[in-house]
Amino acid sequence: MTCKERILSDAYADAIIDYDVSEALIEVPGPDNCIYDLDDRYRIAHVERQGQEELSIGVYSYAAIPNLYGLMQTFRAENLIDMGNLRIQEPPLSLQGNGVIIGFIDTGIRYQLDAFLDEEGNSRIFSIWDQTIQDGEPPEGFLYGTEYRREEINRAVRSGQPLSIVPSTDENGHGTAMASAAAGSILNQGLSFRGAAPKADIVMVKLKEAKPYLRDYYLVAEDAVAYQENDIMEAVKYLDQMAIAFERPVVIVLGIGTNLGNHTGASPLGDYLNKVSAKRSRAIVVCGGNEGDKEHHYMGSVPDQVEIRVAENTKGFCMELWNSTSDTYNVVIRTPGGEMTSTINFQNGIDRQFSFVFEETRIYVGTLLVEQKSGEELMFFRFQDPSPGVWTIIVSPSGRERLRGTGVFHMWLPITEFIDGSVQFLQPYPEVTLTEPSNAAGVITISTYNGITESWFPESGRGFSKNNAIKPDLAAPGVQVSTAIGERTGSSMAAALAAGCVAQFMEWAIVEGNAYLVESRTIKSYFIKGAVRENNIVYPDRQWGYGKINISGTFETLART
Repeated sequence: MTCKERILSDAYADAIIDYDVSEALIEVPGPDNCIYDLDDRYRIAHVERQGQEELSIGVYSYAAIPNLYGLMQTFRAENLIDMGNLRIQEPPLSLQGNGVIIGFIDTGIRYQLDAFLDEEGNSRIFSIWDQTIQDGEPPEGFLYGTEYRREEINRAVRSGQPLSIVPSTDENGHGTAMASAAAGSILNQGLSFRGAAPKADIVMVKLKEAKPYLRDYYLVAEDAVAYQENDIMEAVKYLDQMAIAFERPVVIVLGIGTNLGNHTGASPLGDYLNKVSAKRSRAIVVCGGNEGDKEHHYMGSVPDQVEIRVAENTKGFCMELWNSTSDTYNVVIRTPGGEMTSTINFQNGIDRQFSFVFEETRIYVGTLLVEQKSGEELMFFRFQDPSPGVWTIIVSPSGRERLRGTGVFHMWLPITEFIDGSVQFLQPYPEVTLTEPSNAAGVITISTYNGITESWFPESGRGFSKNNAIKPDLAAPGVQVSTAIGERTGSSMAAALAAGCVAQFMEWAIVEGNAYLVESRTIKSYFIKGAVRENNIVYPDRQWGYGKINISGTFETLART
């Protein structure tokens, strides 16, 4: 079996291995395993599942098991909102993203749409890496999927049957909507549609969906779109290399996210985004998610009783408890019928399984006294066939901490799209609800507001990060945003519009030679200087970050200096 076949096969488990960890997941590569370098920090492994122990954080490190990420969209109607970018598209600045690449990691793109063609009918799409198509050549240095370059895409666009030449498309529409909001234009119809950076070039990575074994492990709803962390990291690497291959600045935009993780950006994907975002001529824009009003985050201090309401017909869900203090806790789970589990504590590597007399539910609990990336204590819960009603998680101090009981802990349920049914905390905490990887320090994190009413979008994730780092960085409109395939709402739309503004700025800074050394951090600082701030809000704010993006305001600030 080839390495490519192992990458695609559900019979092989995927793992992210950190070179800095002394206990690697696979100490001696076997003949049936596929292991290769992502960069000088991480390796990706594809290991035969047969004969391996069951997947758990106790047996394998938490970071080694790829997390799953979903689309950050909601289903409403929208229109394009002006963030000051239309003003600078016109003279004297005339910044429309010329010479800049915007890279998307998403559901693909409907490349034949007029919105992605220039005035002469040529495609503005540099390339598409479709990870789901295996009968063509992958990009150089990668092992799976098929890459389509501009020459092929142009030939397809001019033919009567484009999909017979370039069979990649976007069945979902999410990636197409993001690309058109950021960089779309219909120039042959009198600019009846125009994105934030209508002359930027586009690169799209269409992610392959997560393997069934990982979907089962995370108990993801059958109809949910879910992507693996390692595939996303490969996509970031591909887009990062575009800056060298085409000698152009690159904006990478992510409209995906997850609720799992410690919400400080401490993950393999977060680490990798920080590394790429620090490079000159790169910028990474990440949406903050739509979990602000979903009642999926709880913050408490011991002793405490956490109540979780589970609706009828919920097939399963997972949940995490993170503790960053020196305290250690005991946990007991009480069913809706009143049955209790035995005490669970942070015994590293010890997995517990529970079943009940009067409930059909099975619960699996994995524990880590010290999680690899964050250094924090972690409990990972998997509820299979949970009984409807109110479940109670009883958290109490243990051992020598019994007299103190002052530790603060956080719990997160999965993003809404991943739950087959309805699960909420009865007393949720609406802050610290930005989805990962938006808590990564180096990226530009975008929250969402309604540009029509100028009001906060209630679904938008809120900061700060769990370690009180300032996130989000800025807010952008994401409600009723016009795209080439209709109107869309969600934090992914806010990130797309923000990415278009970043492309405009990179045209001025790098293509026109006004500030050659910019990267994510410096662009963020420029945008903060031009952001719109209200007199009645103290900034940085948990919802608005440093204010609303206004790129016109950024250039007005530059003009005054």
